[in-house]
Amino acid sequence: MAGSLKVSPLLCSHKGTSQEAACLSNPQGAITLVGKEKYGVETYSYRFDGSNGRNPSIFFREKRVLDGFDDEYGGVVVNPEKLPFNTNVFASILRSSLSIWRREGKKGIWLKLPLEKCDLVPIAVREGFQYHHAEAGYVMMTYWIPNEPCMLPANASHQVGVGGFVMNDRNEVLVVQEKHCAPELVGLWKLPTGFILESEEIFTGAVREVKEETGIDTEFLEVIAFRHAHNVAFEKSDLFFICMLRPVSTEIKIDDLEVQAGKWMPLMEFVEQPLIKGDNMFKKIIDMCIARVGKRYCGLSVHKVVSKFDNRLSSLYYNVVDHQTHGCSTSYT
Repeated sequence: MAGSLKVSPLLCSHKGTSQEAACLSNPQGAITLVGKEKYGVETYSYRFDGSNGRNPSIFFREKRVLDGFDDEYGGVVVNPEKLPFNTNVFASILRSSLSIWRREGKKGIWLKLPLEKCDLVPIAVREGFQYHHAEAGYVMMTYWIPNEPCMLPANASHQVGVGGFVMNDRNEVLVVQEKHCAPELVGLWKLPTGFILESEEIFTGAVREVKEETGIDTEFLEVIAFRHAHNVAFEKSDLFFICMLRPVSTEIKIDDLEVQAGKWMPLMEFVEQPLIKGDNMFKKIIDMCIARVGKRYCGLSVHKVVSKFDNRLSSLYYNVVDHQTHGCSTSYT
């Protein structure tokens, strides 16, 4: 402090769920600077003007920022648990946060709004946030600060499905009939199929779908082939993996809301179905499955590897051929 001006402010801020988020105290008593909303981070700066203590003036500036953390790309991920429920408070703090983030050179802002705070969505829209994606319990919104093309990644572009080709030692294929299907598919016996769950491996998803639809336990062998199609559902693309599975059990138990019936069907009877026989793509898939059983075709087996790029354990699917026998590395029987 310069001159004879003696000021001993005690500046405090609190982050969390305390009702009084921040305060300023001095010899004359405490002055509350922040209301009783449970939001983010509040910090303050102050300046003393005057010379040698003459006519001093004290200015306090409040800095309110939504609670969050910096991501590795120079952006901010807002903490959804610390968002206020009050729409007026949220609007005020959001505008303050954007101003501060802009001055700090931040780039992309990720704002996850839980279902119970849906009233905050239109406020974020008015401030310039855009929809990124939505799940059952939240909507994710983004804001790109720099005056340049947005570099934030787009929402997921694909859905991933699996189908299981399971054949027993009597050359019978495990097939099902679905309860709900297109009119032209009524009566068709087809392979068990389904969608991969979030954070689920392709091979475990195939095993799970067969189990759920038929009650049959299986062991994954290889990916025989996969199809890539576009504009399948809501302009999303589709990846569909045909997996070769070895049966571990044989008793069929139908306990799936989407499946009407299931059975072991002779391979030739399955192939001769008009819809299978007349579909060039599916006929090719079945031909590859039959060739795999005869070891005249090798699919892609799964291998666990760690990449130095991200230090993550991943599943890498590739073909391994035994050069001594010129056959597939994994026997079907």
